[in-house]
Amino acid sequence: MKINYTARKVNLKDNFKERVEKKLSKYDRVFSDDAEVMVTVTVYKNRQTVEITINDNGMIYRVENTQAEMNDALDQNIYSLGRQIRKNKTKLSKRIRSGAVELIEDDSEPADSVEEISYEVCRKKSVSLKPMSVDEAILRMNMVNHKFFMFLNADTDKVSVVYIRDNGDYGMLESEVDD
Repeated sequence: MKINYTARKVNLKDNFKERVEKKLSKYDRVFSDDAEVMVTVTVYKNRQTVEITINDNGMIYRVENTQAEMNDALDQNIYSLGRQIRKNKTKLSKRIRSGAVELIEDDSEPADSVEEISYEVCRKKSVSLKPMSVDEAILRMNMVNHKFFMFLNADTDKVSVVYIRDNGDYGMLESEVDD
């Protein structure tokens, strides 16, 4: 795995980087050698956020946690990552190295206590896409009091989604066809 670090409002010490590499080495059997890992550490007034994003063969695994200490947030992220992989192991088994998921052990939770989750679509809705500007899409989203709104972007002729972020700002997703 190739690990890249981003530090916001903090200087990362070498011992933290070594700790990250040691903790993530637990998943070397799961991810390929080409996997790219982004570790972002952000320090606010009295809290520290650690975000880990792993991109491996088109699959993206992301965990984020905020704690008083960055080491505690890292530990929680490693636990969450393992849980995420175990929870979806049947669906992921086709994507990641065969048998690697079973090798991941976590002392705090026995493997047989993780329940299998099946995804079921309980509602399907068709959306007619009308060409409109981003501003108009945000206005319509706010008028119907939704958290997101899908539309055909009049400027780019692409299917797009606008959404409200946790901090109250707006975000936009734009469709793109993979080659």
